[in-house]
Amino acid sequence: MTIALLLMTILIAISACAFIRLPQFGKLPSGERMELIKHSPDHKDGRFQNIEPTPFLTNASFLKVIKEIAKRTGNRTTPTAEIPAIKTNLKEINSADNIFVWFGHSSYLLQVNGNRFLIDPVLSGHASPVSFFGKAFKGTNIYTPDDIPNINYLLITHDHYDHLDYKTVTALRNKIDTVICPLGVGAHFEHWGFDKNKIIEKDWNETIPIANQSTLHTVTARHFSGRTLKRNQSLWTSYVLQTPDFKIFMGCDGGYGSHFADIGKQFGPFDLAFLENGQYNKMWQHVHAFPEETIKIAQELHAKQVMPIHSGKFSISSHAWDEPLARFTKLSDSIHLRTLTPKIGEIVYYNNTTQNFTKWWEDAGQMEK
Repeated sequence: MTIALLLMTILIAISACAFIRLPQFGKLPSGERMELIKHSPDHKDGRFQNIEPTPFLTNASFLKVIKEIAKRTGNRTTPTAEIPAIKTNLKEINSADNIFVWFGHSSYLLQVNGNRFLIDPVLSGHASPVSFFGKAFKGTNIYTPDDIPNINYLLITHDHYDHLDYKTVTALRNKIDTVICPLGVGAHFEHWGFDKNKIIEKDWNETIPIANQSTLHTVTARHFSGRTLKRNQSLWTSYVLQTPDFKIFMGCDGGYGSHFADIGKQFGPFDLAFLENGQYNKMWQHVHAFPEETIKIAQELHAKQVMPIHSGKFSISSHAWDEPLARFTKLSDSIHLRTLTPKIGEIVYYNNTTQNFTKWWEDAGQMEK
């Protein structure tokens, strides 16, 4: 019996080691990249840190989190009907048009001033390292990498699975001119066969000149990173895009913090802000913003209009799947903040303030009163 248990333990250990070496887990920074990271003012005691104290859990234990996840099925975390979506031929969109197309959650295609950006694309149908966990809602996974046109700049905010998807980015590799990501995230891309000369990694508060008289800035976010149990070995970042005609804020996941007011003072007002709104929970309130906080962020950024993201495709928290959009739109209407709520795949002309949108989430199961 003892020998059998020992052999079983060895077998489990070997299997776990083999599993964690699968390519989708990526690679931790090392060598020259690690030496560069060590010189970052945001890297201390062997890991990246937020500018404010940011405990991952708030008045909770991992056991409590597991219990919360276990009871999710009773909280309407999945829509009762298929999510309405539009299959737009993205390759026929005029590259000169100033538009964006949302793919659900935090993935979107953005065209500004002749540059085409793809942000945090997850088109594999799941937001985890395995296909049977974190599945997309029915109707939301209508786009594949084959549908994506050539991309000038792939922007990654951080390396969590619902933002950096191995299957998606490797399928898009030959369509991408340049990858822009936070410090340390480039290790994943090199591990996955990307040319290191096409990867730009930046710390917070750095500037990247890009084509067509445009500039991209990396700015502070309040979150965490990691694709395995070892956290914060790579950085997380939001982006500010400045062009001759527009200023756009592309937000990372994260909790509310004083940095938003600073960003608003330095770069605002913004013509458009993509802001995280979803997957929040009181047990991790410092790393994901609640809708009321997202409203405050929009105000501190001086955003003229907001596209709420991080919902509508995957369920990662225990709130009702449609709660983030219902709460945010009610709040934004009360202060007359223009909120863009397109269906997945719908073309948004963000400089056209007469374009209207429906409350499409109500057709897939209304939120309980």
